[in-house]
Amino acid sequence: MIVGIGVDLVDIPRFERTMERTPRLLERLFSASERERPVRSLAARYAAKEALIKALGGSDGLHWTEIEVASEASGRPVFVLCGSTADVVRSRGISTLHLSLSHDAGMATAYVVAESVDSAGVLP
Repeated sequence: MIVGIGVDLVDIPRFERTMERTPRLLERLFSASERERPVRSLAARYAAKEALIKALGGSDGLHWTEIEVASEASGRPVFVLCGSTADVVRSRGISTLHLSLSHDAGMATAYVVAESVDSAGVLP
C-alpha cells in the first residue's frame, strides 16, 4: 500500500551558489560518500531527501546525514538509511522506498514513493 509520495525540484545554479556561500552545508546535508559527487548530483540528492520528507509527511526524527542516496550496480538510485532516521521510517510501517532522480537543463528533480506492507503482511 502506498503510504506517501513526494517530489522536489532544485535549481542547480542556485543550489551551487548556496553551497559556495555556505560551505558547511555540505557536511550538514550529505554523507561523506555523497560529498564526492558533482554539484548536479548533489542537487538531485538534496531533492531526493526533500522528496522523502514530503513522502513521510514531515521531518520529525529525521537527520539529513542519516539519509544517503547511493546507487546500485545498475545505476538505480536507492536510499540508505541509518540511525534514528531508519527507526522513524520503520516505525511508520514503511517497508519499501522507491526513488527516481533526474537532472537536465539546470534543474534536478526527485520522486519518492513510500510503500508499506498491508495488514495481511504482503505487498499489494
